[in-house]
Amino acid sequence: MEYLGYFASIIIGLSLGLIGGGGSILTIPILVYLFKIEPELATSYSLFIVGITALFGCFRHYKMGNLQIKSALYFAVPSVFSILIIREVIFPKIAATLFSIASYQVSKNFLIMVVFSILMIASAISMISKTSTKIKTTKVNYTQLGIIGFVVGIVTGFLGAGGGFLIIPALLFFANLPMKQAVGTSLLIIFINSSIGFGGDLYIGTQIDYPFLLTITCFAFLGMIIGTRLSKNIDGSKLKPIFGWFVLVMGIYIITKEIFF
Repeated sequence: MEYLGYFASIIIGLSLGLIGGGGSILTIPILVYLFKIEPELATSYSLFIVGITALFGCFRHYKMGNLQIKSALYFAVPSVFSILIIREVIFPKIAATLFSIASYQVSKNFLIMVVFSILMIASAISMISKTSTKIKTTKVNYTQLGIIGFVVGIVTGFLGAGGGFLIIPALLFFANLPMKQAVGTSLLIIFINSSIGFGGDLYIGTQIDYPFLLTITCFAFLGMIIGTRLSKNIDGSKLKPIFGWFVLVMGIYIITKEIFF
């Protein structure tokens, strides 16, 4: 299972490089089901893996002229605020066991995985939707960018997910960016959000297995290199529906496994 996990880690970077999102959607299931990491700790690992991998992809997109710094900052600043609230104030106060139904205990880890599976299904629908990349605005709407940034920060803080499936449509609709610039800019936002979230975890004393974490990150790096190079010749928007169906199947599998098995 570990060898499969290392191979799957390459897909994390490949997804980020090609379509600017989706990598974090894969990271949590890979860590939990293939490497047997506890879900709460997996959210911390995910922040590091996705954040560092996104930084590498962001640098490569910068050289290709695909970054819009102003739009990224308007989005990222509210995200940082909500991430810090979730990771340092709310998340540590959630009890390990939330409540019991008969003899069945609903745990914090169960909540993380069920909410994450719902996020995966929503992400998949967004990627499968044929209209998700066709709507354009006539001018940049920074207010709506900031509001969505705050919401994405909540998602990132609670689930350790970069929120690329929310960031890309926001940049397309409200920042009026073409697809390739939306991909590059989303990577910068994901890096900022994930770095702040992981830094908050270190601040509250989360124990990290750095050799393992760096190994997974290296495999994700490899995928990012491949994905970024392929993005020069492949339209990432055409790949999103295919990836979306894959994520949808995984989301349904996770929610079924957590609830019924």
